[in-house]
This record gives sequence, C-alpha cells and structure tokens, in this order.
Amino acid sequence: MDEVFKALADPTRRALLDELFREDGQTLSALEGRLTMTRFGVMKHLKVLEEAGVVTTRRAGREKLHFLNPVPIRLVHDRWVSKYSEPWAATLSGLKSYLEDEDMTQVKTVSWTEGTAPVAAGTAVFEVYIKTTPERLWEAITDPQQRAVYSFGVQVDSEWTTGSSYRAAVPGTVDISSGTNVEVDPPRLLVQTFDALWSDEVKAQGTTRVTWEIEQVGTSCRLTVIHDGLPDQANAELYGGWPMILSGLKTLLETGETLDTPGSLMYS
Repeated sequence: MDEVFKALADPTRRALLDELFREDGQTLSALEGRLTMTRFGVMKHLKVLEEAGVVTTRRAGREKLHFLNPVPIRLVHDRWVSKYSEPWAATLSGLKSYLEDEDMTQVKTVSWTEGTAPVAAGTAVFEVYIKTTPERLWEAITDPQQRAVYSFGVQVDSEWTTGSSYRAAVPGTVDISSGTNVEVDPPRLLVQTFDALWSDEVKAQGTTRVTWEIEQVGTSCRLTVIHDGLPDQANAELYGGWPMILSGLKTLLETGETLDTPGSLMYS
C-alpha cells in the first residue's frame, strides 16, 4: 500500500486522477492538454500512478488509453474502515463538505456502486495484483465453492470450455447471471458474455462482456477485469460490484480470510 499513498501524495497526480474521474479512458495527449506541464512530466506522473495500480492502461489501435482503477483505493478503505465505522465516516465527511462548501453541487461521491465513477465508451477496467500463481487464481475464479466465498455468495457453474455456457446464482435465493464462455485459455484468459438476471432493470440492459486476463509478474499475478459492451447510461449495478469482488478475491488468496463488504453481507 506504500505505493498507493506515495501516488496520492502529489497534487499533480491527484489532478490526473480527477481528470480520469471526469472522463475515463483518456490518451496521454488528452491528459497533457489539461495540465500546465510538459508531456514528459505527465508521463512520469502517470508511470507512478500505474506502478501503484490506481491507473491502468489498454491499447486501442495505436492509442494507449488510461483508466482510473478503484481496486487499490478500495483495499485501503477496507483495511481501515470497518463495516461499523463506515456510516459514521461518511456522515462526518459529508458534514465537513456541507459546512465548508457553500455550493453543495460541487460535492461528488466517487463510487462505482452508485454509478458516480467513470465508464469510458461503455468500458470499465479493474486491475489488482495478487500474491499467488496463475493456476491458483484460475481455480479461485472457476471453482463454484471458492467463488462464492468472495463473490457475495454467488456460485458459478460451467464446464469451462470454449463455447460452453455458465450460470451464476446464490443457491436457493436469486439467479445472478448467465452467458457463454467465448474464449477459455487456462490459466491466462477467460472471455464471457454476461446477461444480468437479478432484476428486471438489469435484464433490460442487454448482453455485455466480461474479460478476465491473468499475467504472472514475478511471484504474483496481475488480474485485469474488463467489463465492456455497457450501454449508454448503464445501470451501475452491472459493474459496480467489481472492486469489492476483486478485493475479496485478493484477501482470500493471500490470507485465507474473508473480507466484509456491503456485497458480501447482502446474503450472509
């Protein structure tokens, strides 16, 4: 977590995150145009943010797009803000904003769950580093019992072959999603169509796509989850749970423990 605090300590890097919050998926040239700084300076600050994991990048043709990644910040939150103190912290921070800012329209909550965090061109990108092997990580993603531990009690059943179907549900409680495994390359890549089932509102959003990319980095793995094909003004319920799910996955594989989040407590 030292890298996260270092990245957030600099006002220029916080300004870059603000710009990505305002409009996610920007190029280096676009970000350079928003700051009074040389291109080289912006590149240096983006490198620090990438190394801390709070910014992740994707290639789109010749362009390199930068995305705000909430997972490391969520891990900081989950480490020091318990489920009991979170409502108090939110209330006090809201009170501070109210007393210090006469214009309440300027107060914004950065939340993927509430839909106030950016989704660029129908794409949400989440990245986390986990101290594990690709094989162990793949098992945790595809084994229904392990999946349920960190994914709000949701079990995912499938043959896990290219072209096979899958179905996700909290057994005896609610159907979550279904779809097709478009590409299965264990333990590196899983591409799935995603049809949400838990309410009429999310069913109306149509079919989207979820890609899991696993890359070994030394003795750890970089897991990138890309949820794309999201419609304009997409319902935040479609993609808002990913930071909590990935935080729970990291905690489980590195400590063997479960992580209390609003999602994990929903069906407990």
